[in-house]
Amino acid sequence: MKRICIVGISGKLGQYMLKHALERGYHVNGVCREKSVGKLDAVMAEHGDRITLYPGKTNDRAVIRQAVKGCEGVLTVLAPWGVQQYSSGTAQAVMDFAEPDARLIFSCGWHITLDGKDQYSWTFRTLLAVATKLTRWLRFVEIDDQVLACDLIFESDTKWTVVRGSDLEEGESQGLPVWSEHVQDPALASNKTRRIDFALFMVEALRNDALIGKAPAICGAGTESARAYAPAV
Repeated sequence: MKRICIVGISGKLGQYMLKHALERGYHVNGVCREKSVGKLDAVMAEHGDRITLYPGKTNDRAVIRQAVKGCEGVLTVLAPWGVQQYSSGTAQAVMDFAEPDARLIFSCGWHITLDGKDQYSWTFRTLLAVATKLTRWLRFVEIDDQVLACDLIFESDTKWTVVRGSDLEEGESQGLPVWSEHVQDPALASNKTRRIDFALFMVEALRNDALIGKAPAICGAGTESARAYAPAV
């Protein structure tokens, strides 16, 4: 795999994914809003010969079509911003225009479920319901559109993986996070992942065909629950 695309490259997660991708020798196409291009000035100054930027909204089909052309893998941040079907529009554009055999890795939260077997606490369900209604009323975030986006992905015949992150925090890397198919796995109970390691899992998933068609829920390898319950490697 030589060239990949990062959709949402200027955000915190996107910049970490870019770091990991460059360390692995990839050439990177990146999509971000025009006003965010400046966030990448430093890395462009050092690695600009290996990065091609495509400014525009991540749900702009024309921009996505250009950016994913020739890429063997696409890393996509499913951002829920605004009330404009941003996540689902982004996901659909990526699936429509990516190369036929490309590995497609999407990021989302624990609230997405692939098979309906995830078990959530009463507190989690209540907070999610309130946040979904409130943020939509404020026209700030469209959480339910992330659900629609993932439903579209799950029904597709692409080589997809949806990485479901726990609560994110900054800090030094703890290594590749542990994962499970369902959030109630005891190894995930700490519900914390370093953002740099979420990005690491996304990039490593490009080369892990065992994750095709799965929606792994992840948790930091250095957390108490991961150390206690994750199988030894």
